[in-house]
Amino acid sequence: MGRAPAGRRRPLVHEGQELVCDRRFERAAARAGHRLVAGVDEVGRGALCGPVLACAVVLGAAETAGLDDSKRLTARQRERLAGRLRAQVQAWAVGQASVLEIDRLNILRATHLAMRRALEGLPELPDLALVDGQPASGLPCPQQAIVKGDARSVSIAAASILAKVERDALMRALDERFPGYGLASNAGYGSEAHRQALERLGPTPEHRRSFGALDQARLF
Repeated sequence: MGRAPAGRRRPLVHEGQELVCDRRFERAAARAGHRLVAGVDEVGRGALCGPVLACAVVLGAAETAGLDDSKRLTARQRERLAGRLRAQVQAWAVGQASVLEIDRLNILRATHLAMRRALEGLPELPDLALVDGQPASGLPCPQQAIVKGDARSVSIAAASILAKVERDALMRALDERFPGYGLASNAGYGSEAHRQALERLGPTPEHRRSFGALDQARLF
């Protein structure tokens, strides 16, 4: 496959099909009679440190140019798009599950809890939630799960971007509280430098005790 033209991201291909991020799922939901549709996505599920965070977004008439899976965007692009989304979307809300909840519930159930909190944080509960990936349990409204949804649905992509920007800001704040782990740069994920810092300094109260990587390091 050749290089994408300058200024364009390489197309994302899943199971032989090129993925396009547009409003087709939102339009289909409107045709089915759903008045209020929210995209939902999470960030931080695989991190060793910090909460898992979810965002729910009702796009309304917001501009959708440039929206895509947040992992395919640079930090500068995410910040720019997040500012535009905050100013233009009909509604958005963030929910999170703490490290204590992750350790008590397990990461999957904590992720679903964060999604539920995000949806419940909206001014009005949606008629339908478009959820990235697999169905989530315990949501307060009907849902449609979309595999690779953050690269196919602009509502989910918007949630992906806002969730990532919000959690990155939170991890920068944790980096100031707990210096030495590189949390501002690794966002709590298990980089080699982060793992070495854990071996050297031990875990903070914001590290997840239930994650195998920490158990294997014999930190507890």
